[in-house]
Amino acid sequence: MSEAPYQAIAGEIRARIVSGELKPGERVPSTRALVRDFGVAMATATKALQTLQQERLVHASPGVGTVVGPPPRRSGVRAAQPEGIVDLNRAEVVRIGIELADAEGLAALSMRRIAAELGVSTMALYRHVGGKDALVLQMVDHALGEFPLAAAPKRWRDAVADVARVQWAAYRRHLWLASAISLGRPQLLPNLLPHTDAVLRALARVDKTEALYAAISVFAYVRGVALTLEAEEQAEQDTGLTADEWADRQAEQMATLVAAGNLTGFRALLADDFDFDYNLDRLFEFGLELVLDGMKARFARLR
Repeated sequence: MSEAPYQAIAGEIRARIVSGELKPGERVPSTRALVRDFGVAMATATKALQTLQQERLVHASPGVGTVVGPPPRRSGVRAAQPEGIVDLNRAEVVRIGIELADAEGLAALSMRRIAAELGVSTMALYRHVGGKDALVLQMVDHALGEFPLAAAPKRWRDAVADVARVQWAAYRRHLWLASAISLGRPQLLPNLLPHTDAVLRALARVDKTEALYAAISVFAYVRGVALTLEAEEQAEQDTGLTADEWADRQAEQMATLVAAGNLTGFRALLADDFDFDYNLDRLFEFGLELVLDGMKARFARLR
């Protein structure tokens, strides 16, 4: 019987570790890289890395990815508890979940992995904190709580901008966060509702419907740009190229397409060796000013 695709992928990485090609502390291919290189589904790539983690050949390193070597010992981690005897700290569960998501994304997060980190059974973890969806909600609330809102400025524009920048900072630290928060069905979380409340208070003199649509629009803008953060981080890890370096490699093909398509706007843009520095933080601030300018013009018309 031939081995499953995830076993074959795990076996190849295992062989590279055993041979010394991949050394302790070095990153192993990410799930997205495995999807691309082996032509498998994300779930298969995730399962391959989980297999190696269960063998303690690799572990998730926050802010780095999956690296070679067993996970570092955590202070206070208990030996596996017998079924039915559970001594779990909810904050510790949430912290480990955030560390895993920071390192590998939400797709790699599983109750089994967290249970293994804590030395308890998976079922015990389910009984204590609920399922994965419930845990992700707690992770979202905790991550947002790391960035409390300051006292609101008097000017509505400054107050709205402050909320947007706090959200951006949270998304910047936790790249998975934007994809975990819903736009149409916002989660009722203690550390999330104050963001909308702050915008509504800043727009208290505006029509209620207009104010709520404005709050949703600001939230949608920040979250929309933030969704590119994780994708860009992953693309850089997979290719080894920054966005600017990738764009440089496309320059010749770009010029050919512009010429063939008679794209005069692009032709003018690319003239005189125009050099564009693609920076997501600058993009966020530029777009935020556009949103605020639009809100200001609309409110003036309504008055």
